[in-house]
Amino acid sequence: MFRYALRQALIGLFLITPAVAAPTAEQRGKAFARTNCARCHAIDRVSESPLKIAPPLRTLHRRYPIETLGEALAEGIYTGHADMPAFELSPDQIHDLLSFLKTLE
Repeated sequence: MFRYALRQALIGLFLITPAVAAPTAEQRGKAFARTNCARCHAIDRVSESPLKIAPPLRTLHRRYPIETLGEALAEGIYTGHADMPAFELSPDQIHDLLSFLKTLE
């Protein structure tokens, strides 16, 4: 009887405890953007970019199809102005960042 009650209590606890899920690709991409891009670019749907010449990430899809940015991210993004650091991302980072950028379209 005690084992049955304990088992039922554990099952009940399991059912009401929220599952701790691993971060999604979109969440990892947003974290990457927050760490590496947000100093200059707006990384959400409404904010202005802190650096006026830096386009908000939500507008990138208007200039480039998001799917085509993977190659540029793998080879390294180099721009004509000194404020933009050079980035070369791993395949996993590229997947995550592109997944996040697609949520902003």
